[in-house]
Order: sequence, then structure tokens, then C-alpha cells
Amino acid sequence: MSDLECRAGCGACCIAPSISTSIPGMPQGKPAGVRCVQLTQDNRCQIFGKPERPQVCRLLRPSQEMCGNSREEALTYLIQLERATAP
Repeated sequence: MSDLECRAGCGACCIAPSISTSIPGMPQGKPAGVRCVQLTQDNRCQIFGKPERPQVCRLLRPSQEMCGNSREEALTYLIQLERATAP
């Protein structure tokens, strides 16, 4: 499913994984499980499409495996992936 769109109001990929590069408002990056400061109350990225958005975020594309069928499934998958790849 290559044309999968982000699920409106999900935000799982902006909460579950750690981000080691600078994010506006989070110069040291973001720890796993911490909500990104750029994520709005309705779980939308305030810097989506802007040059200051971290490369890792720009390159991440939704997939059926990652997103599952619900926000809860996406969070579970991403938390497990984060744990499996933690140093």
C-alpha cells in the first residue's frame, strides 16, 4: 500500500519514537514516548512541509505495517520498534 495517507488525528510517529536531531523548540531532539512540541492538540504537525522539520520526519512515510488499523495499533508498533532498536 504505497499511497497510504497519514491518519488524521493520529500523531503516533510524533510521540512514540525518539528523534536525535534538533526540532524547533526541542534543540536536543525528543526522547521516545515524549510528545513533540510541534504536535498540536489535534495531533497535527505545526512544521509539516517546512524546511525546519527534521529530515527523519520528512523521510518517514506511512505504511500499513507501521500505522495498522488504528492510532493505538500505530503507537504499539512504534513503541515496540523503538525498544527493539534502542542502543
